[in-house]
Amino acid sequence: MTPHNLHPWSLSPDEAVKIQAALRGRLVLTWDGRPVTTVAGVDVSLGEAHARAAIVVFRYPDPSTGTPGQALVPIEGVMADAPLVFPYIPGLLSFREGPAVLAAWEKLQNKPDLLMFDGQGIAHPRGMGIASQMGLWLERPTIGVAKSRLYGRHQAPGPERGDFAELYDERDLKRVIGVVLRTCQKVNPLYVSPGHLIDVQKSKEFVLNCCAGYRLPEPTRWAHRVAGGEKLPVGPSQTRLF
Repeated sequence: MTPHNLHPWSLSPDEAVKIQAALRGRLVLTWDGRPVTTVAGVDVSLGEAHARAAIVVFRYPDPSTGTPGQALVPIEGVMADAPLVFPYIPGLLSFREGPAVLAAWEKLQNKPDLLMFDGQGIAHPRGMGIASQMGLWLERPTIGVAKSRLYGRHQAPGPERGDFAELYDERDLKRVIGVVLRTCQKVNPLYVSPGHLIDVQKSKEFVLNCCAGYRLPEPTRWAHRVAGGEKLPVGPSQTRLF
């Protein structure tokens, strides 16, 4: 599937803010029950002049058949670089990282059913983090899995794996925009929010099902490693990573 061409990437900051506001109304924040047999992690690293995106795809089994995370099998990992055409501005990082993500997407032979991004979904001041914006480009369910809070208010989650606290919109404290999820006992939680074509509850479930003893879910954990130059162990046997 060819990505939707939603907007140019070389823009002024004011133009980028207007585009985010326009795109916000196109997000679908419900889950349609589609089957998910593959899931990918996306991570982007930034150099002085280029962004490097890594996408790692895993086979995603039925979580009811075994221990969460333990049956994920790596299928494919790709990297791609793209020139930086947008300045560093908090809240507009999608415009720096997006072209590299699209370049990596074009390299993939196994397009995943769902993607997890190292970044925000709708837990963003304008409701348009990278997971949301790229979800619209790729027209796939996407989840933001961030290591720190960008936007929203919450209580502290409990200390055990699976404990969570709801993340509320700062301008509407009745609206839940994500969860603060403890993925390992006594480890700092993650900020999980839907990007596109998914809701908060299913976002939480997918992330927790992809965690296998580490703070980060395996898709984004391995995307980070591949972006750093590590080789994903894939081959005829499709060796498990755990």
